Amino acid sequence: MSKYLLAHDIGTSGNKATLFSTEGDLIKSKTVSYEAHYFHDTWVEQEAEDWWEAVCRSSKELICDAGIEAKEIAAVSFSGQMMGCLCVDKEGRPLRPSIIWADSRAQKQVRQIEKKISQKDYYHISGHRNTASYGIQKLMWIRDNEPETYKKTYKVFNAKDYIVFKLTGNFYTEPSDANSFGCFDLKEFKWSDRILDCTGINGEKLPEIVPSTYIAGTVTRKAAAKTGLAEGTPVVMGGGDGVVANIGCGSIAPGKTYCCMGTSAWITTTAKQPIFDEEMRTVTWAHVIPGLYAPNGTMQYAGGSFSWVKNTICSMESEMAKMMEVSPYDYMNQQVAKSAIGAGGVIFLPYMLGERAPRWNPYAKGVWLGMKPENTRGDLLRSVLEGITMNLCICLDILRTKTKIEEITVVGGGARSEVWQQIMADVYDAKIKVPRLLEEGGAMGAAVIGGVGAGIYKDFSAIEHFIRIDKVQIPDRDSVEKYKRIKDIFDKYYFALEDVFERIYKVD
Repeated sequence: MSKYLLAHDIGTSGNKATLFSTEGDLIKSKTVSYEAHYFHDTWVEQEAEDWWEAVCRSSKELICDAGIEAKEIAAVSFSGQMMGCLCVDKEGRPLRPSIIWADSRAQKQVRQIEKKISQKDYYHISGHRNTASYGIQKLMWIRDNEPETYKKTYKVFNAKDYIVFKLTGNFYTEPSDANSFGCFDLKEFKWSDRILDCTGINGEKLPEIVPSTYIAGTVTRKAAAKTGLAEGTPVVMGGGDGVVANIGCGSIAPGKTYCCMGTSAWITTTAKQPIFDEEMRTVTWAHVIPGLYAPNGTMQYAGGSFSWVKNTICSMESEMAKMMEVSPYDYMNQQVAKSAIGAGGVIFLPYMLGERAPRWNPYAKGVWLGMKPENTRGDLLRSVLEGITMNLCICLDILRTKTKIEEITVVGGGARSEVWQQIMADVYDAKIKVPRLLEEGGAMGAAVIGGVGAGIYKDFSAIEHFIRIDKVQIPDRDSVEKYKRIKDIFDKYYFALEDVFERIYKVD
């Protein structure tokens, strides 16, 4: 019997290959980096062949380092960056670099769609706003600016769909990545004829949608030679990274919720129906589990704000950490712990890169408010963590209008901070569960999808063998009540400055 599952997490900065035993133990992982190319202010592209070379190299080195036989791998599956646009010809050859999720060049194409369908109708069909972030708007840009490329395009892929093709020779996508293309009917689980009619895009250029657990094929002889995988190994589709992490964090049933606290941050739950917000502040993804949905709120710059503070005003902590060979965040968190709830009246609006959920305001800026002479460095630091958490809590409160949420699994770099764990417990008014592995949600989710697809696991409850909870933080009732009052002030500050942000943008 095969003993292992191989998960590839194809991210923005590199591909991480992780080997798990079928019992849920992490055996070894290997990361191979590649570059994203930033230019023209809002353009971001990557070479698809860089993804493939990273998958080949990481697979080979991982198998070698783990000391296993390739034939012992039962299946390979994927978690991959979403909302991209890679055009390939009939042979699957890339026709240009992939326009990735961070690219926002397609503003003119957004306006083209707006003339034919309202934002609200678009949102209720796809679960998302019509913005330049999604794949269909990017494909429209290619059609309008690179007509020869568009004409030669046979299919359009996201990152993991391209790797599935390279391994098997087959052209597929699945619901979570199809949803990230921006023209997916969330209720019918198929490409939306209405949105496609508004875009003028030929729907035949979009790949066939199959389940996330679908075996797309097996590793070909040519791919086996490149990757070190055994010819004939089942290749299971997997899903988009944000949704695959639902599985990896145990969000596999209604109300099961997780928060990823990284450079950006998000809160996602699982539901039986899409959660449509009247103000369209949150979005809904197609879950990788058939028949379920992953309602979500994602903020632009969460842990990134705390990193900015570290790099700009915490040089002392950074120097001390360097001497002691520990993380600067350890010293910063010590100062945060000395500051009381509410950070001495200081409020931080964490909108340094504009904001997605819940504001959807590209003009918003980062702001400290309420500072007084008696405030300390610890107050400033604590206000950043509180501001990030309160912003996410607005998204959480929207999700709670449709589903009961009493506990949240927290992953990502921010989950390492005990003081932040308690802030989250108190602001969210929820039990905070912290797994032993904080950066492996995508990999574990992909491994379980692979195991279900290959018939090793009966269902997604197999994730229980992978997740080990190390710590639980319980909300303090007095602190919960204090944060309710502070959250109201946080919201009022934002709306008081909303017009100012736009005026500043126009001056800039």
